[in-house]
Amino acid sequence: MTSDRAPRAVVVGGGIGGLAAARGLQLAGWSVLVLERAAALEPLGAGISLWPNAVRALQDLGVHLPVRTDDTATGGGMRTRHGRWMARTHAERFPDRYGAPLLAVHRADLQEALLGALAPGTVVTGTPVLGIDGGPDSARVRHGAGEERAELVVIADGVRSAARALVAGPGPRPRYAGYTAWRAVVPAGAVRARLDGATESWGRGERFGIVPLADGRVYWFATANAPEGEHAVGGEHAEVRRRFSDWHAPIPEVVRATCAGDVLRHDVYELRPHPRSYVGGRLVLLGDAAHAMSPDLGQGACQAIEDAAALRVLVPVGGDVDAGLAAYDRLRRPRARGIARRSAQVGRLGQLEGRVTSGARDLAVRWLPDVVGERQLDGVLRWRPPPAVVPGGAGSRG
Repeated sequence: MTSDRAPRAVVVGGGIGGLAAARGLQLAGWSVLVLERAAALEPLGAGISLWPNAVRALQDLGVHLPVRTDDTATGGGMRTRHGRWMARTHAERFPDRYGAPLLAVHRADLQEALLGALAPGTVVTGTPVLGIDGGPDSARVRHGAGEERAELVVIADGVRSAARALVAGPGPRPRYAGYTAWRAVVPAGAVRARLDGATESWGRGERFGIVPLADGRVYWFATANAPEGEHAVGGEHAEVRRRFSDWHAPIPEVVRATCAGDVLRHDVYELRPHPRSYVGGRLVLLGDAAHAMSPDLGQGACQAIEDAAALRVLVPVGGDVDAGLAAYDRLRRPRARGIARRSAQVGRLGQLEGRVTSGARDLAVRWLPDVVGERQLDGVLRWRPPPAVVPGGAGSRG
């Protein structure tokens, strides 16, 4: 895929977006180096929903997940805290409607698949980036082990990106969304209750989601309005049990089956305002560094994977890199900004805590026709990678 004479790309950050970008650029002919601050890429995190748009992007990147076709998500929907159905999700229709299924996997499995798709030695851990000096057609990346000159630098170091300001200025910053989130994965077989697909239940200022994973484990998440930076005195597992013990089955059972030490808690942040550009010279923003959004549409990682798939076809070796980066900004920024805005709107709706307002919300969701909900998903899930650029000429791929 690459040679000693291939142009160099440096990716700052070894998260999902950074690894996907590295894979895409290697496919496009670049020599790629990923610099990751952490001492090792540990299999951290919990579950992740890969919606059809992200599944197609991964297919385009040639990344193969360890799941079978019969592992795809089916059924599910939205319920009240008492268990009454408000809306159904017909995920079994997604392959026909969107060209790909909805998959639910552990984040570590996705990370392993991305790492396995990269050339050996691509990722260097324990190497913080200390500074980036950009130029019109190259950049110098200073890091803990020296420096690297590159024709392209992909900034994918997350919502608290230290390098984002080089492209977007000081304005875009992480802003607290007003609620916190707990997550965990329950071992396979620990939950005996029948699960009705992936579900999300709404209460007053609180929500609880259950997502069966392809390997038999169960991923759950919960949210609650809370002050920023707060932590439970008696432990996060006990706090979740206290909040959700009287919610509908199988929520209490799922929480009880969780090992206390496996519960993760993170406040939810969004990037605001949205950057006015994702590109500055040969520096390009990708993933949360560009468009960190609330998790309410399940699109955070999906959009990062889309970014990577788009970058692959827009900046092939032998093509016009600057024109490709301009196209990336023109295509990716409006889409990610719109999805981030919709995600924030869903989050505010889901976190309503007034008796009247939350009751009216639940009633409105119940009476919303399925066809309306499907149409709202269409704009998110029907995404396709942009046409490929043929090096040295014009061309496209369907």
